[in-house]
Amino acid sequence: MSAWKAYLAVGGGSALGSVLRYDVSLVTQALFGTYFPWATLLVNVLGSCFIGWLAATISRSPHGQLARYQPLLVAGFCGGFTTFSLFSLETLQLIHAGHAWLAFVYVLVSLPLWLGAVLVGERMALSR
Repeated sequence: MSAWKAYLAVGGGSALGSVLRYDVSLVTQALFGTYFPWATLLVNVLGSCFIGWLAATISRSPHGQLARYQPLLVAGFCGGFTTFSLFSLETLQLIHAGHAWLAFVYVLVSLPLWLGAVLVGERMALSR
């Protein structure tokens, strides 16, 4: 893939991932409210699982069809869909709102879930 096509793929994938993240956020807020940042937790867990699956699948077949779409899917879609910056902001907002304990729970729960999701995605890919 030429450099300009890779940049277009990353940009397009990022746009799709960001729009999907926004949609998940709207649905999650409508279902569960805004007291806890469920949407960011959910997209980061789902994105971690997907990127783990992608990385393992592509590593098993580095010249396969899916490997050609790595810029679109990994850097683009997963990069746009997941968000560490929003996680950081929401943690700070919980602290400012006087919910330091909830911010602590959010941080404490998030990292193991993300790492676990990457592992699940990888295992799913490797078990095929």
